[in-house]
Amino acid sequence: MKTDTPQAIHLKDYTPPAYFIDTVDLDISIETGGAVVRSTLAMRRNPALAARPLVLDGEELETLAVAVDGRDVPFSVDAERLTLADLPDAFTLNTTVRIDPDKNTRLSGLYRSKDGYFTQCEAQGFRRITWFLDRPDVMSTYTVTLHADREKFPVLLANGNPVASGDEPDGRHWAKWADPFRKPAYLFAVVAGKLDVLRDSFRTASGREVQLAIYVEPGKLDQCPHAMDALKKSMKWDEERFGLECDLDHYMIVAVGDFNMGAMENKGLNIFNTKYVLARPDVATDVDFENIDRVVAHEYFHNWTGNRVTCRDWFQLSLKEGLTVFRDQEFGADLHNRQTARIREVRGLRAAQFPEDAGPMAHPVRPSSYIEINNFYTATVYEKGAEVVRMIQTLIGRDAFRAGMDEYFRRHDGQAVTCDDFVAAMAAASGFDFTQFMRWYAQPGTPRVAVDGYFDAESRTYTLTCTQSNPRAADDAPYLIPIRVALFAADGRLLPGSERTLQLSATTQSFVFAEVDAEPVPSLLRDFSAPVNLDFDYTPEQLTLLLAHETDPFNAWDAGQRLAAQLILDAAAEIGAGRAPQWPDSFVAAARRLLQNHAGRGAAFVAEALTLPGEGTLAEALAVVDPDALHAARHGLRRHLAQQLADDFAAVYAELAVPAPYRPDAADAGRRALKNACLAYLLELETPDIRARALAQFRTADNMTDQFAALASLAQSDCAERETALAEFHQRWQHEALVVDKWLAVQAASRLPGTLDEVRRLTTHPAFDLGNPNKVYSLLRTFGANLARFNAADGAGYAFLAERIVELDARNPQVASRLARCFDRWKKFDAGRQAHARAALERIRDHAGLSRDVREIVGRSLG
Repeated sequence: MKTDTPQAIHLKDYTPPAYFIDTVDLDISIETGGAVVRSTLAMRRNPALAARPLVLDGEELETLAVAVDGRDVPFSVDAERLTLADLPDAFTLNTTVRIDPDKNTRLSGLYRSKDGYFTQCEAQGFRRITWFLDRPDVMSTYTVTLHADREKFPVLLANGNPVASGDEPDGRHWAKWADPFRKPAYLFAVVAGKLDVLRDSFRTASGREVQLAIYVEPGKLDQCPHAMDALKKSMKWDEERFGLECDLDHYMIVAVGDFNMGAMENKGLNIFNTKYVLARPDVATDVDFENIDRVVAHEYFHNWTGNRVTCRDWFQLSLKEGLTVFRDQEFGADLHNRQTARIREVRGLRAAQFPEDAGPMAHPVRPSSYIEINNFYTATVYEKGAEVVRMIQTLIGRDAFRAGMDEYFRRHDGQAVTCDDFVAAMAAASGFDFTQFMRWYAQPGTPRVAVDGYFDAESRTYTLTCTQSNPRAADDAPYLIPIRVALFAADGRLLPGSERTLQLSATTQSFVFAEVDAEPVPSLLRDFSAPVNLDFDYTPEQLTLLLAHETDPFNAWDAGQRLAAQLILDAAAEIGAGRAPQWPDSFVAAARRLLQNHAGRGAAFVAEALTLPGEGTLAEALAVVDPDALHAARHGLRRHLAQQLADDFAAVYAELAVPAPYRPDAADAGRRALKNACLAYLLELETPDIRARALAQFRTADNMTDQFAALASLAQSDCAERETALAEFHQRWQHEALVVDKWLAVQAASRLPGTLDEVRRLTTHPAFDLGNPNKVYSLLRTFGANLARFNAADGAGYAFLAERIVELDARNPQVASRLARCFDRWKKFDAGRQAHARAALERIRDHAGLSRDVREIVGRSLG
């Protein structure tokens, strides 16, 4: 592993490739002790550039042969590059290399899992398979022939269509695949394994029949139907919403248990983490079912937004990811519950992306530089990128956005392009000037919009004055920010004609509403129309009114979140000063109204509204965080609500706990969410009868949603029922890897004081495997997100995670760097905690042979 100081790569230094690769013919022979890869590349010089040597990318390749037009030629090779000079304008390059996928613990390139061999080539994994121009703007057509032992690896798959197959001596066989579409190397995939398959088909709008297949480990076919159904629904939705039809004859999904990412959109051969394919009511929760819908759709939608039109360079990553997240969000909202979908999206944005924007890894949606591109698969690129796309639709309207998508594909189908190209297509279709809007792609940080309201009784006008700022940006130039607003009367009526979308384009700008008879309550940033922090001096009474009467579900929820956040933050200050907090009756009354009107408001909405802001989100509002006081304050409010509303929680729980056949649809999922929220509140009372009720639900539940909800609530209490439930859960599900991941995570997320000791013990448990990313994320990253326990005053949490990061870095730098992100916000804590965190980060930094993945994260964190 390289130990020299890694160099940053800058967007401003982009140059086109010096050579193009028109066709790729790969012959991959999987053998005992390794694999031999023979590559035949039809290449030509880029006529727009001056002649220069050919420099190919590679990692951990044993080079056996190099030939140009059938003749051996001189070449130079080092650990990462193969260089050839004096080449003709067009030629055929042949290389033969040996790789060792069985020892590939990085899970990048071709690697071994328990069920066979799989690939992961995004972002730069293809260079670990063969010498290549491993960059997204080199697009080629591929033919692939795979050879392997028939008994051990009966399934041989690659991108495209099956061409031929046959037997070979010594019990081996081969299969040939051809992909008719040009693609960059990061979309390449092959699979060789022993897998079961679920087959189906889909008839497109034009009448073509597409063969569908989902491959999983043996014995898991009964957990595949939901993913297949999600695939067909996403194919139909994309035809109806965007007019995009599947262009393939075969569309395949392969699930693997060892995978660094969630899933990968390789052309026609998606490779998925098992957690986003396998589902059955007894082993998967409502959230799992919905996540599978979204992720299956996301990867399918990439077939157009990412594959047919791809990125020119990795700085443009949000071109495909931000746009496709927006598309899967819209699909999920249409398929499930639009009002709660938006709430969950924004809760996730505030919990992950807003802190990222404020922390050491802050970067624009289109980064200007990177050291390791794997570190930029971030909430900013994905989720904030999706918000930027959503703002475009808000500014020009849904119909114009669809026209812009059509124009985008008309202009760029089959090309590798930039974010500018996407926005230019939107501008051409709508006539909207996006010049100022492009600041959203170029600047880091979350803008802050401060709003003042002024009512003039004499002129019957109400004026909103908005001031924007962003201290993380490179300059003070203003953004173009769409702010959806409405005005409400004191009795809760929506004022006719007050719903507008303001376009804030100056640093300070005023907007006037006429014919207003009395001072209204403004509803600002409805449906979260821009990813900004909004400041308005709402009174508790105004927020209570919006919570009760707001017609925009997101803003009704947000009003409750603002109320709760202020109570918790004030209480944390009181606790930090040694005083007991006081809880106002008005908040309890508002929560009671929600419970009593859950049928009218919708059970799913009420469940979301009763979920208090997370500790990580609350911490972002503080200059210096006392995690113990913050945790005590949030827990104190939960307990107060439980005490004051015990009868209401119990009544709603009893109403919703009536047994019924399990269905993972939105309505039933909403009722389960509210029922289990009530149970979690009741458990704050810590009475024997409530614990017994929770344990009874745990034992009798016929679905994982209810069983795991009971377990998760019991896991927060130091009681015998907790230990019983944890033991029984593991005993029952120890052979279901994804369920065991839940068992690990629920213990790492516990608020109990002994959580670190429990997590440390679990790292030696047979259920944990440091080489499996799902296990690492479930146990270690969950612990790193446990604000009170990871950030313990003695620094033990920091020291423990630092040790694991160093240990993991030698095996899988990509996963280790994601774990290192748990330290992002260490500078927000007191001096003592900062000293412990700095010492832990410096131990990581000073470790010999540290990967550039982790070095970049730690270096930026230390500043």
